[in-house]
Amino acid sequence: MTESRADLPLLALVVHARDLSSEAREAFGDAAAAVADDPRTILLRTCHRVELYVSTDPDSGELPVPLPELPSGGRRLEGIEVSRHLFRVAAGLDSVVLGEDQILHQLRDCLSDRHIPGAASCPVEIGSRSTDATGLDPVLARLFQAAAHLGRETRSWREAPPRSLADVVLDRIVAVTGPVARQQVLVVGAGRMARLVAVAASRAGADVLVANRSQEHAAALAFETGGAVAAFGANAPLPEVDAVVLAIAARWPLSTAARADLLAGSVPVVDLSSPPAVDADLRALLGSRYTSVDDIARGPRDEIASRLGRRYGRAMAEAETAFANWVHARTSVPAIRALSALAEDRRAEELERLFRRVDLADHERALVEQMSRRLVAGLLHTPLATLREDATGDADRAARVLFSL
Repeated sequence: MTESRADLPLLALVVHARDLSSEAREAFGDAAAAVADDPRTILLRTCHRVELYVSTDPDSGELPVPLPELPSGGRRLEGIEVSRHLFRVAAGLDSVVLGEDQILHQLRDCLSDRHIPGAASCPVEIGSRSTDATGLDPVLARLFQAAAHLGRETRSWREAPPRSLADVVLDRIVAVTGPVARQQVLVVGAGRMARLVAVAASRAGADVLVANRSQEHAAALAFETGGAVAAFGANAPLPEVDAVVLAIAARWPLSTAARADLLAGSVPVVDLSSPPAVDADLRALLGSRYTSVDDIARGPRDEIASRLGRRYGRAMAEAETAFANWVHARTSVPAIRALSALAEDRRAEELERLFRRVDLADHERALVEQMSRRLVAGLLHTPLATLREDATGDADRAARVLFSL
């Protein structure tokens, strides 16, 4: 299988927190969302990544939409590199936590509801919500289906409870405060990522406080984790806590007094929001006590054992080959239809000629009709099967020449 640009009619623009700041990712994400309504594009946008996938013209490589400018540090992938990258993402190999579940949920959300491309676990205003968005290009749909299937397969290999980004957050806190058991952890937010952190902290024995713009949502999460609700807003005091975790889609409103109390103490602040919920001045004043979502992305990543790595490699190679074969076989569909139509027209002509010359009873005509259909189906079985499995286009070209299609 060659890896030329024409090999797969795909293109992707990819930016990640390892290479770009949150602000740069959000700017690119907003520009990408402007073209995400087109059925030949799909946008994957999470805390750490913004990825725009585009189905190009298989013959000319022409782009269906004007692409947003790719910022410095971003990557442009073409052809087989696109599927290879997405399969790596789906398997969890491109995540901070090896094989984490959140990215798989985001991929599935992206596929099932392309109006909201998959970052509900991250406090980011995401994707295109336009009601004008239409269905997805079949090549992109197949790509994401294959990626989701691979993600489910690789996660079935687990032999231990899965880790998530929430566990990495707790690791950061523990490194500063020691074990979180019986410590007070303030979680600001009530979305999917805030819930993951709150639940993980509660299971580790921490006393969880939840603050959120919606008192109802804060109360629900506090009840789930056996915690309590803390005040939220510009006039809210800062409760006495040992750590703060932020996962909201806006700036963290802090009163002057709360700001001063935060700076006066030694409380670590982990900000999972993108863009950051903590303003630049306060981030600078907090110094090493502040950890951003970008810091986590650029931190140490889980290592994969060589034996498991080989298993991942085999699974991704198989998925890559199967997807490429499916894409290439699609080019044979017109030839399959044309050959089937040619055979049916010829069969009908010959039957009509026969029935004009021979006087047959109705049941005899039916038997001849049945025999002719079976004969044609038998003769076409191997050529059509070969066309369906044509991964190079050679069979398609041969069929067009042999049958003058």
